[in-house]
Amino acid sequence: MTSSRFPIPPVFRSFPQLNPLCLACLALVAGTGHAQTAAPTSQAATPTMREVVISGARSERALDEVPAAIDVLDGEDLDPARVQDIRDLVRELPNVSVKRAPVRFGGVTGNVGRDGNAGFNIRGLEGNRVLLTIDGIRVPRELSSGVFGPAAFGRDYYDLGLISRVEILRGANSALYGSDGLAGMVAMFTTEPKDLLKPGQTLGGRIGLRYDSEDGSRRIGATLAGVASDTLQWLGSVQIGRSRELDNQGRNLALNSNRTAPNPQKDEQTSVMGKLVFTPGGGQRHVFTAEHVNKRSEVEAYSGRAPVVAAPTHVGDLDGTSDMVRSRASWDGRFPVTSLWADELRAMVGYQASESQEVTHEFRPLQPAATQNRARDVTYNERILQAVLQAEKLRPLGGNWSQKLVYGVDVSRASLDNLVTGVNGPSYETYPLQRFPETIETTSALFVQSEFASDRWSLIPALRYDRVALDARSSPLYPLQPASLSNGALTPKLGAIWRGGADWSVFGNLAAGFKSPSPLQLNNYFQNPFGNYEAIPNPNLRPEKSRTLELGTRGASGVFDWEAVAFTGRYKDFIEDLVPVQTAPIMQFQSVNRQSVTLSGFELKGSARVSARTTLRAAYGQTRGTDTARKLPLNSVNPAKLVLGIDHRLGDWSVGASLTHSAKKSSSDIDTTGAANQFATPSYTTLDLRASWQVNRSTRLSAAIHNLTDRKYWEWTNVRGIAANDPVMDAYTAPGRSLSVALVTDF
Repeated sequence: MTSSRFPIPPVFRSFPQLNPLCLACLALVAGTGHAQTAAPTSQAATPTMREVVISGARSERALDEVPAAIDVLDGEDLDPARVQDIRDLVRELPNVSVKRAPVRFGGVTGNVGRDGNAGFNIRGLEGNRVLLTIDGIRVPRELSSGVFGPAAFGRDYYDLGLISRVEILRGANSALYGSDGLAGMVAMFTTEPKDLLKPGQTLGGRIGLRYDSEDGSRRIGATLAGVASDTLQWLGSVQIGRSRELDNQGRNLALNSNRTAPNPQKDEQTSVMGKLVFTPGGGQRHVFTAEHVNKRSEVEAYSGRAPVVAAPTHVGDLDGTSDMVRSRASWDGRFPVTSLWADELRAMVGYQASESQEVTHEFRPLQPAATQNRARDVTYNERILQAVLQAEKLRPLGGNWSQKLVYGVDVSRASLDNLVTGVNGPSYETYPLQRFPETIETTSALFVQSEFASDRWSLIPALRYDRVALDARSSPLYPLQPASLSNGALTPKLGAIWRGGADWSVFGNLAAGFKSPSPLQLNNYFQNPFGNYEAIPNPNLRPEKSRTLELGTRGASGVFDWEAVAFTGRYKDFIEDLVPVQTAPIMQFQSVNRQSVTLSGFELKGSARVSARTTLRAAYGQTRGTDTARKLPLNSVNPAKLVLGIDHRLGDWSVGASLTHSAKKSSSDIDTTGAANQFATPSYTTLDLRASWQVNRSTRLSAAIHNLTDRKYWEWTNVRGIAANDPVMDAYTAPGRSLSVALVTDF
C-alpha cells in the first residue's frame, strides 16, 4: 500500500561531506525491484495541507513535509498598507533583514546608500550569498565595491505590486539550485489569472492605491485578467509609483556634510507584466510571462558639499541619478507522462536582461572653469539565459513506503559587463575603462533527489553536481590579462522527518553548499599611483563551501501551533573583498579566501488562537557568527529580535498590533579591524498598529501606523563601520512615526 505522504513533490537541499552515505541512499533511486508503472491509488486520499511551498522542493509541496525553515508570505502578509517594498516585507521576520543605509555618497569615493534596498540578509549572510528568484529566474547580482567609487548596485529589481507570493528558505540550498544559495533563498512568484478570477468569471481584475508617509510614496496599480477560451487565460498589469527620500530622525537641515536630515530624493517606478496561461488538455499547462521593471532615482546630495570653502577641491554642489531596468521573458511548461521513468515533466526557459546605471555630477567652484564640473557614469549589465528540464516519478515500494523521485538538468549562460566613463575624472584614471572585463559565466548541473516516506518517516537524500566556468574576455578598456576559472562542486544533502503524531513532527537537515567567485572578485582592478595603492585580481580564488546542520520541530496542538529550529554551519574559503595583502612598496588590496567562518543560532515561532476572533503571535531569532581563523566576530550578523503580535477580527473589521524588540549590539560582538571605535547600536522597541475594513465584497481599505511611539533608533545593518563619535550619527536613524494607507478593489 502506498503512503499518502506525497501530495506533490519533495524537498531539495544538500548534505556535508558524507558522500558515501549519500551516494548509497541515492543508489536506491536506480532500484528496479518495485518498478510498477501504475500511479499510486492513494493519491486521491491525500489529506488537506495547511500550507504549500515551491522553493523547498522545486515544485509544490506541503510546508509540513519540508525538513527546513521556510517563511511563506501571501494574502494579508502582502497587504500594501503594511508592505511597500522588500524592507517592509521582512520587518517582522527574525534572522532576516534588508539593508537600507542613508544616501550619503561622494563624487569620487564613498557609496553609502547608493544601493537602496540592497538585498536580503539571512542568518548573518547577505549579498550574492542569498539566491533571489522571480518565477524561477535568478535576479541580477549585487555589485558593490570600493573600486566603483560612488557607485553601488543593489538587488531590489522588484515591484511587489506584481507579486502574489514570497517564500524565504533559510539555510544552504545548493542541492536544489546550485551556486549563490549559501545562506538561503528568496523566491517570489508573480500574480496569475487564477489569483483574480472567481469561479465562473471570464473577466476580472484589481485596482490598488497606496500611500506611505515614510517616503511620501504614492502608488497606483491596475491588473486585468480574463478567459479567452476554455484553454487560454490572460493577465496584464501596470504599476506606477512616485516617492521621495526615506525619512529619518535627523534634524540638522544644513546644506553641507553636517546635514543629518535625509538628502532630497525623487524616485519613479514603472512596471508592466503580461501573462498567458495555456492548458490544452491532458494535464498540460504552459505559462508565458513578459515582465519589465524600471526604477529611477535623483538625489541632491547636500551631504557631499564641504561646510567651509577652503581647498581647491572644495565641493559646491553634488547630485546623482540611478536607473535600474530589468526585463525578462519566460516559458514554464508541465507535461504529464506515463512511463517507468516519469509521471510529469517540467521545462522552463527564461531570458532576462538588466542594466543599472549610476551617474554623479560634482561642481568645484575654486577650480579653473575647464575642470569645475566633474562627472562619473558607471553602468553594470547582466544578461542570463536559463533553462531547466525536470522529471518527477512517484511509486509505491510496499510496506507503507513510497518513493518520490525528482531529477533533471539545469543550465544557464550569463554575460556580465561594466563600463566607467566621465568628465574631468581623477588624474590617475583615463575614461572609458572597466573594473573587470566582460565575463561569460556558464553553469551546467545534474540533480537528483529521492524521498522515501511512510506514515512516520520521510528520508530525503539528494545530490547535485555543478560545473561553473567564468570566461573573461580581453578588452582594451581593461589593462591586464584577465583570469578565467572553471570549477565543479558536488553538493549532497540528507533530510529527515519523523512524525511523532498527526499534528507534530521533528525534522533535520544536513546540507552542503557552495558559491563560485564573482567576476569582480576574480578580476577586480583599480590603481591610484599618486595614493600609492591598488586593488588587484586574484586568479587563485576558490569557491566558498559550507556544511550546515539544522534541527527543528513543528506542529499544532489545539489552539497552538509552533516551530522551533536550531542551526549551525561552517563556511570554508569564505571570500572577503578588498583585504590588504601588501603594504610596501605599494599598498595592495585583493579579494581573498578566509579559512573558516561559523554561524549558529535558533528561531522560535508560534501562535495561539485565544478565541474564534483573536490570535496571538510570537517570533524570536538569534544568530552568532565568528571568523574562526582570526577569532573575530562576523559583522554581518544582526542582533537578536523578538516580535509579539495580536490580530483580532470583528465583522468587516480586522485590527492588529506588533511589538518588535531588537537587542543591543555588544561592542565585543563587533570586528573593529577595518574601523576602530565602531558605533554599537543600543536596543530598541517599536510598536506598529494596523486596521483593515472590508467596505464591501470587493473593496478593502487598510491602514498601518509604524513606530507609534516615534522611537529614535538605529538598525545595525545600516550603521556597520560607522564610528561611535561620528558627528552625523543621526543621519543613520530609522524613520520615526509614519502612516500608510491602501485601497484595493477587486472586480
